Amino acid sequence: MGSGDGSARVDVAVLGLGEMGAALAGAILDGGHPTTVWNRTAGKGDALVAKGAGRVAGVRKAVAAGRVVVVNVKGNSVARELLETAGDDLRGRVVVNLTDGTSDEVREVAAAVAERGGEYLHGQIMTIAPGVGHPDATVFYGGSADAHERHRAVLRLLSGHAPLVSDDPGVAVLYGMAVHGTMWGLLNGFLHAAAALSDAGVEVGRFLKEAEGPLAALSMFLPSIAEEVDQSRFATPFGALRHHLPSIEDLARESRARGIDDGFPEYSRALVAAAIERGHGDDSYSRLVEHFRGV
Repeated sequence: MGSGDGSARVDVAVLGLGEMGAALAGAILDGGHPTTVWNRTAGKGDALVAKGAGRVAGVRKAVAAGRVVVVNVKGNSVARELLETAGDDLRGRVVVNLTDGTSDEVREVAAAVAERGGEYLHGQIMTIAPGVGHPDATVFYGGSADAHERHRAVLRLLSGHAPLVSDDPGVAVLYGMAVHGTMWGLLNGFLHAAAALSDAGVEVGRFLKEAEGPLAALSMFLPSIAEEVDQSRFATPFGALRHHLPSIEDLARESRARGIDDGFPEYSRALVAAAIERGHGDDSYSRLVEHFRGV
């Protein structure tokens, strides 16, 4: 299975050669590890075979050829089905499942692998295919700490940052979802702002230059918000919810006046107003985590 420092060449099998799977296989192959590939549509592996990858006709043969089995397919039901067809050939293998899905789904895949004597890591990829292998790319891992340590050299070929965040593979999924959820909230807020600015004839690029300081400061609030949520301590002497409400109301009214969709600010206004009505007007914005928890 390789030396203790994880630097030895390891036989790797890659199941799934879509856009992301092909990038993963290419990074492993370029890293000097013997690589066997499989895909339902065999022609997708032609470029990798031309670079030196081996190709087999079945999942079981692919699994048998690799000590590390990387999986990147469309959905964890497919991943589980493919791995179950390998049967006892999974025994002694390390499965690195890089397929998107929910936390419960990846735990089910992990259980299926464990039943067949394999070790399991789930990896949540936080980059697009061209970013695979970049030093700044991140893949969050959850599962076997021993497998993560033994094969860190292979994992680092996929991303410069490859932390094991939990022995629970589902936690890696939640890490990825947390990043994406934050991203979509940021993008939606920015695009709503861009709509209002451009409607007034203001160049969005110029706004970014002039507002660089305030925008950069936003990320600096996250550690304090995280601490408040972790400790369930929400009272604050500054920037309380009651001070947010007038500004949110102004944004909603401005949006309506310009004929811009006011759904985004109205959603925020409703959350803040409801919290104030429950007596939390002097609390931090972090108090709204209770809304998302369904409290």
